[in-house]
Amino acid sequence: MTFTDEQLALQDTVRNVLGRHPDPWPVLCAQVGVAALAVPERHGGLGAGLREVQIVAEELGRVLSPAPFLGSAVLATHAILETADEEAAKRLLPRLAEGTLAALGWATEDGSWDPDRTAFSARGSVVDGHAHYVLEGDLAEVLLVVAETDGELGLFEVDPAQARRVHTPTMDESRHLAEIEVTGAEATRVGTGDFRPALHRLRDTACAVLAAEQVGAAARALDITVAYSRQREQFGRPIGGFQALKHRMADLYVLVETARSAAYAVTEPDADVAHLAAVAKTYCSEVFSRVAAEMIQLHGGIAITWEHEAHRFFKRAHGAGQLFGQPHHHLPRVVPTLE
Repeated sequence: MTFTDEQLALQDTVRNVLGRHPDPWPVLCAQVGVAALAVPERHGGLGAGLREVQIVAEELGRVLSPAPFLGSAVLATHAILETADEEAAKRLLPRLAEGTLAALGWATEDGSWDPDRTAFSARGSVVDGHAHYVLEGDLAEVLLVVAETDGELGLFEVDPAQARRVHTPTMDESRHLAEIEVTGAEATRVGTGDFRPALHRLRDTACAVLAAEQVGAAARALDITVAYSRQREQFGRPIGGFQALKHRMADLYVLVETARSAAYAVTEPDADVAHLAAVAKTYCSEVFSRVAAEMIQLHGGIAITWEHEAHRFFKRAHGAGQLFGQPHHHLPRVVPTLE
């Protein structure tokens, strides 16, 4: 896996912005164009590919950024693109490219991100339903929902003023989630035909980007742990010099690097995207959870204090593992059931 010079420049630029600005999202949008990456040039975007989106996600993951990239610039933007509705794209995508927040309501109360299910139903242009775990749902200026209508699924745009939107406090305070409830809301359908095939592709895209974010967070957690092992002394020497701990950290390094390969394999030429996205979501979730747990173990008592950042990585690992389906939900796509 290699990056082009342009991709490396994007990586460096995003990392520098994140390191310099306490509130980096406006700068990332205005000066780097991260919200416009996936938007076609004809709609005011940069027309970049999925790998560029993943590169940004990995850098955001390194600092556990609460930036609304995944929910707005990835999930909502790609939902609009999947409809191939040029009128809606012309109306909505230029706003999203400038950084206007959008949200997609889809998941049910049980945390299902099944592309064949949704939390909403529609009768004509009237939508009802109650979605959970909506990324940036209570902050979005553009609200999209997936609703069942006449035996098929469709994408609808709902006026945020017609929705009851409530922020959902979670263990991971760096991920902004909300519940969205609409009752008899007038909505505009985006695109035509059954949205189910597009929803499968949308989940794969979201899983691939989330996997890159998880890799960034896991890599940073390991960096912090290795640095600590070189400073913390026991029996008159740094604990990083003990062979048993060297082996544990070497194992974690292998896990992180193989997780990075799994995440970016989705964007390789001729990739089986559906299969590899499932592999990436399953493997990167498990790796991040393992690294976060080992971070706490290898730091010892200091890691269970609020003052240390280890608990933030552990919480993000747990929350990210649930998003877009837990790892075991994707396993049947990784290893199909044998007849």
